[in-house]
Amino acid sequence: MTSRDLQRDGLKALLADPAISHVLSVLKAAGEETRIVGGSVRDALLGRVGSDIDLATTLLPEDVMRRATAASLKAIPTGIEHGTVTILFDGRAFEVTTLREDVETDGRHAVVRFGRDFARDAERRDFTINALSLNGDGALHDTTGGEADLHAGRVRFIGDAATRIREDALRILRFFRFHARYGIGAPDEEGLRAAADAAEALDGLSRERVRSELLKLLEAPGAVQAIAEMRGAGLLTRVIGTEGRLDRLERAVSANADHRLPLGAVARLAALAVDSDADAERLRQALRLSNEEQACLQAYAAARRAIERLPVIAAADIRRLVATQDLGGLALVVAVMDDHRKGQMSVEARLAFEQFLEGTQPVPVFPLSGGDLIAAGIQPGRSIGKGLAASNALWLGRGCPSGEEERALLLDHAVSIARSNA
Repeated sequence: MTSRDLQRDGLKALLADPAISHVLSVLKAAGEETRIVGGSVRDALLGRVGSDIDLATTLLPEDVMRRATAASLKAIPTGIEHGTVTILFDGRAFEVTTLREDVETDGRHAVVRFGRDFARDAERRDFTINALSLNGDGALHDTTGGEADLHAGRVRFIGDAATRIREDALRILRFFRFHARYGIGAPDEEGLRAAADAAEALDGLSRERVRSELLKLLEAPGAVQAIAEMRGAGLLTRVIGTEGRLDRLERAVSANADHRLPLGAVARLAALAVDSDADAERLRQALRLSNEEQACLQAYAAARRAIERLPVIAAADIRRLVATQDLGGLALVVAVMDDHRKGQMSVEARLAFEQFLEGTQPVPVFPLSGGDLIAAGIQPGRSIGKGLAASNALWLGRGCPSGEEERALLLDHAVSIARSNA
């Protein structure tokens, strides 16, 4: 595919939204203009419905607040010093920003002044496909060539790519993220070259901003190609500390469709960049990951270690792994195995694992507790722990069997070990 069809009907549907049309009517004033801008216009042309609606207006922020309040709408001065007011209506948030012109930038923050020129405001944006605007009469305004670029699947910086990146270094990652979602074929050469040349600027970004962009990129349809381009430009190592495993990332992406596994952005990050606990810790620090995200990486690392110890993988091994490892981490490891390792998994093991994933086979649970040993006459103390540990090892060695007969055998073994250690 070398291009895509755009859907003008999507613009009509956007304006037909009752909430959007009402907010536009509230902001309508003689000599002033308000337009829908950015991503919602872009996505409407692609036949997609976006949840975020951004508006640009010639009205000053105080006028936006006044008109919204007069119409009994809640208006919040979320970024009023930069001209942004959030209007709440019908359970939705509409971000309304007065047209602006940059006065000064330092790569992270901009000093702006208010303006009245939509074309100049569009020039402040990052990519041409994000600079489209739509007025209330249904007229599409495109002063940067964004419609043609969207049709061609081309993510292109507005004006000089190096200048846009100097204004905000996060645009390096946004370039790859937007290409992963909207691009067709190879990335724009000028943008790619400017991103590579500005690699050091990534070091000045907050880790939270980097994390957000990288995880969004990993969820995009073209994530594998975009990550490969980042690696080729010398940017990936600067972001995650390694060149990564593209083969594993590709298998993780494919697994969503092939195995219906919920392998989201963090799971894809694990597949790309985690081989050990040390890798998981490095990523936690580099990207300021949450505890939950870090746990996902650690579960993957632990499951990798457990599987790599096995020369072959039998059905009993699968039962032991499921009983001792996080099922999500284990599912990711199996999904990204190379063909050689997958060939070492027996047919019975594959079937057993699928049954666990589908929930048709319950996860094995060790059937004893300390209370069982006390009921059998063992006095509370360290000997109970020793008995349970020995019995648990026996249970795992036997492939995590279930049933009353097996439970009785395990209890006898636990009691025997506990008594010998009393």
